[in-house]
Amino acid sequence: MSEGRPSTRRQELKAVVFDVGETLVDETRMWERAADAAGVPRFTLMGVLGGLAARGEHHDRAWGLLGVEQPASTWDANDFYPDALPCIESLRELGLAVGAAGNTPAEAEEALRPHIDMLGSSGRWGVAKPAPEFFARVIAATGAEPGAVAYVGDRVGNDVRPARAAGMFAVHIRRGPWGYLQRGRCEAELGLDSLAELPEALVCV
Repeated sequence: MSEGRPSTRRQELKAVVFDVGETLVDETRMWERAADAAGVPRFTLMGVLGGLAARGEHHDRAWGLLGVEQPASTWDANDFYPDALPCIESLRELGLAVGAAGNTPAEAEEALRPHIDMLGSSGRWGVAKPAPEFFARVIAATGAEPGAVAYVGDRVGNDVRPARAAGMFAVHIRRGPWGYLQRGRCEAELGLDSLAELPEALVCV
């Protein structure tokens, strides 16, 4: 169910930009493939990742804790959450431009390209969230003023806070490990349990 806060938006939205992992994309199969490639039990990797998320530490630490090399692994077009592509189409029907930009390798943009108007990645831009420079790139890529851009993500520290600091309209999606662990301290203008709620919620705020 959506959960709104008093809106700080000063102008009508022109664009909605999504984080990628655990916002548009279910990373479960990606982590399962990574565990298999690294030769560690899937449950062990998932447990370590959950512990890092709870402690607010970077997920890349998992490989050092497990004593293995980080394998090459990514997601593909079959890993979209079921509500992701219908949400994108509904936003387009509202006349909004749709973008996606996350802490991903540049090659991860390819699976998104058929569905997204504007794409960015930490790999291609050479800067990662939560750096202010990343969100400046997001805003510049939309061609809109910061207050006319909504940014949707699952992590408070990586997505919500820096988006708000950049003057954007911040939306928190409560799914994935970080989304659930951080739901009680959400600082977004809008909190959602599903992207299916987003188009109507944006019309109402």
